Amino acid sequence: MMAKVTLRNLAAHKIRLVLTAVAVILGVAFVSGTLIFTDTMTKQFDDLFDSIGKDVAVDVRAKRAVEDPMDDGSGSPPVPASLVETLRKVDGVRDVFGSVTGYAAVVGRDGKIVGAESNGPPQLGVNWEPGGDFDIVSGRAPRGPQEVALDSDTAGKADVRVGDTVTIATQGPPQRMRLVGVFDTGGMMGATVAAFDTPTAQRLVGRPGYFTDIQISSAGPGETELRDRVARVLPAGVEAITGTQMREEAKSDVAAFMGFFRTFLLVFALISIFVGAFIIFNTFSMLVAQRTRELALLRAIGAARPQITRAVVGEAVAVGVVGSTLGLAAGAGLAQLLNVQVMGDDGGPLVFTPTPVIWSYAVGIVVTVVSAYFPARRAAKIPPVAAMRDDVALPQRSLRVRVALGSLLTAAGAALMALGLTGGGGNPAVPVGIGALLVFLGVAMLAPVISVPVVRVLGAPFARLMGAPGRLARQNALRNPRRTAATAAALMIGLALITAVNVLGSSMRASIDAQIDKQFNADYIVSPTGAGGIGTEVAGKVAATAGVSAATPFYMGQAKFDGKRQFYAAGDAAALARGTSMKLVSGGMDPGRDGMLVSEDLAESNKWTVGSAVPVLFPDGKTERLRVVGVYAKNDVVGPRVLAEETYLAHTARPKVQGVVVEAARPGAATKQAIERTLADYPNLKVQDRTGLKKEAARQVDQFVTFLTVLLVMSVIIAAVGVINTLALSVIERTREIGLLRAIGTSRRQLRRIIRLESIVIAVFGAVLGIAIGVVFGAALQRALEGEGLTVLSVPVATLAVYVVVAAVIGVLAAVWPAWRAGRMDVLKAIATE
Repeated sequence: MMAKVTLRNLAAHKIRLVLTAVAVILGVAFVSGTLIFTDTMTKQFDDLFDSIGKDVAVDVRAKRAVEDPMDDGSGSPPVPASLVETLRKVDGVRDVFGSVTGYAAVVGRDGKIVGAESNGPPQLGVNWEPGGDFDIVSGRAPRGPQEVALDSDTAGKADVRVGDTVTIATQGPPQRMRLVGVFDTGGMMGATVAAFDTPTAQRLVGRPGYFTDIQISSAGPGETELRDRVARVLPAGVEAITGTQMREEAKSDVAAFMGFFRTFLLVFALISIFVGAFIIFNTFSMLVAQRTRELALLRAIGAARPQITRAVVGEAVAVGVVGSTLGLAAGAGLAQLLNVQVMGDDGGPLVFTPTPVIWSYAVGIVVTVVSAYFPARRAAKIPPVAAMRDDVALPQRSLRVRVALGSLLTAAGAALMALGLTGGGGNPAVPVGIGALLVFLGVAMLAPVISVPVVRVLGAPFARLMGAPGRLARQNALRNPRRTAATAAALMIGLALITAVNVLGSSMRASIDAQIDKQFNADYIVSPTGAGGIGTEVAGKVAATAGVSAATPFYMGQAKFDGKRQFYAAGDAAALARGTSMKLVSGGMDPGRDGMLVSEDLAESNKWTVGSAVPVLFPDGKTERLRVVGVYAKNDVVGPRVLAEETYLAHTARPKVQGVVVEAARPGAATKQAIERTLADYPNLKVQDRTGLKKEAARQVDQFVTFLTVLLVMSVIIAAVGVINTLALSVIERTREIGLLRAIGTSRRQLRRIIRLESIVIAVFGAVLGIAIGVVFGAALQRALEGEGLTVLSVPVATLAVYVVVAAVIGVLAAVWPAWRAGRMDVLKAIATE
């Protein structure tokens, strides 16, 4: 019997349950879309790496003393080309192919680097060899020092065709070359690829007489056996690995990134689901309240409490199944949209594994059932005698227990967050995450108490300016504080997180501006637009420019200091000190050939003093003991370590200038323009002063903040659906009241205004509560990261004011359908409703 009751209720309340299912659909779509998209990307990367070098049995490369997944080959020593003939003589070797890989960017007709505007895909220069991984689709392979071939996607973006002259930006001077061929890469994830003949590639992107690695195909022996044979003839510092290991290493790097990316997106998906749980709870609470007499009658004719509970939970299961199914389908569409956006026409079909299906149904059904369980328990407690009463209503518990528990959760969450933010040991993300969750739950439980005074204040202008409709709207919002709080809590969570992100972003911009003002003492800096670095000749050209008094190159390298891989800066320490306002605390400023300068906090944490010897392992496999010759105050521009230029050059196969610090005899627009004219042939370089650095930093921070805000918008959309759902159900709940209002002269327009104003009050209450919590979270994060350079707290008041206005607009839009429905009610039928 109860199964029939469940099905009848589902059929009778289709619109209400569809609105509830929307919260499930959106949350599940986020989860399933993330899982399907990352599965698809992982499969495409795996297929790509399996296809590239698929005939390689053994790869010969320099030993990696310092592992760096981002190394483009400039940090590790190359392999001598003379090894090729030695390897050809090894028994079992069929073919030997010397590979050259480095930085080469293509300049489009607009004078800009293709792909550099998003700092996204790699810009590769390679050598072309017959029988390689790529196939020519038009033209021919490059031959000679002035010829280049491009992948088809890059040629299209640069708007060049076979026979055109194209500019190639390299680490050295840009090259004007003739495009002789276009080839198909089979989908290189957006990377731009320029191919040259081997001598040209070695000259432009590598090192003459050397290869990045040497790949070997087998004439019969297995990979392991051939690798062992090859290893016997290799010199010191060079190793041989199997082709399978080479491909697996590439896959593992991608798998690590995709794992992080998946986790990152799933965090935001779970936030959306958490918000949806409030909506589901609120909806089922209202449905149970509206069916109190019906449930009491069921109890009167013999239905047991467990049966009532199962009936309501059964409805939740049905909503969860439908919502999960539609959410899975919507997630597939979202994944396809992301796939096309990232991969374009090379995206290929989506990859479906059991994981997204299992998690979609698990998340959708479990969240719905858990959210509906407590309303179901309340429904089961309705006494049978309630069926005989006209004013039957669900009993409301005292708020004392709720206030006590909410206060406890809030206090416990705040304590956990403080523990994580102050470095109380372990991974700080765990206590901070759990603490934030507890704070949200605590504030949500306290929201009914908070809502009464806040809603009175927010509704006061409406009551004063709009007369009776305004007063009724405020009274409706105050009538059921629990319902108002639950509806507003969903919006509160999304806006709290968005506010925290914006406070953090605003603080980052302000802190960077303060650091640049305090620590950047140079007049200009020349830096690359991509990852290719700057040619060693650039500093000399800039130094010879009219109005420039000095141009000092600096480098960035990696090495293992006391066994830990760390970055370091290198260059003329005295010039860097002038350009970055380095303040010496002790010792001297000249590191010499065997010394280094360290920051004060690094010296304290390692108990180093002037004269301390530190073992440093460089990428070429050589170890030196560098003496600490000077300690300087913390400087975020140069970082915590500065080595001599000579030391960097001695251990780097392909030196890469990271930037040029420029001191001007006559600072001003004329000098900057003169430098830009000097570098006119270098489209991959930019000249910036303090203002330019600030704008660049602000742009990057804004991109990051916008990205996070977009991900959090899903939770706000779900919250808006919750407002619609609450208003629609409250209109049904107040059918007789609405009929009476219409009967005593309230017009349809006034009735719709009441619903709209009530929606605005609820939405603005959620926004105010969320923004207040978000500001606190953002301020706490800023204080916790103060030691990492986030020294200035900045609250974007104007932006937060806009969010309050947006919340009011959400309230207006959410009320459109419920208000329209209320206005169309038949007065006599509404009055007769029990």
